[in-house]
Amino acid sequence: MAANPRLRAIPDSEASEKQLAMLEPLRSPDGDVLNIFRTMVNHPDLARRWMVFANHVLAKSTLPPRVRELLILRIGWRCGSEYEWGQHVLIGRGVGITDEEISLLMSEAIDDAWAPEERVVLQAADELHERQEIGDATWQALVSHYSVEQCMDVVFAAGQYTLVCMALKTFGVQRDDGVPGFDL
Repeated sequence: MAANPRLRAIPDSEASEKQLAMLEPLRSPDGDVLNIFRTMVNHPDLARRWMVFANHVLAKSTLPPRVRELLILRIGWRCGSEYEWGQHVLIGRGVGITDEEISLLMSEAIDDAWAPEERVVLQAADELHERQEIGDATWQALVSHYSVEQCMDVVFAAGQYTLVCMALKTFGVQRDDGVPGFDL
């Protein structure tokens, strides 16, 4: 990641009316807005359209939340995005992923510590990251555990979060306060 932001996270005091309107529904109860969103509003039209897809992947996916978060964490780690990794460490903990499991996601290989239906999603994430395709054996294992819609959500979640990692790292988006990095 760039040591300093290449694109600024727009503070409320400098945001246009259009940018403020986009940021308003993204505020936490204490009024904060994540740096990713403050950065994305540098291009409001792109941000508005991207957030529709991002919302599907994060909030409307057919994948169980734990499986979705395992997949996103693996992609974040494989892409080397501390911002994405850290945000989803917090979300993952909220859906029952343990710190031990989070550490296992940073291993080079996926081992038998995972349930078969989780291991195949992690294998799919690795294959999509390495080859931009899920191989036949992994696909057959994936469809034995998940519906067609869920298999599609695996591919699109991996792609969405790869794209997000690329943007975060390229733009130099800084981690928000209290968000861990790879050093946990």
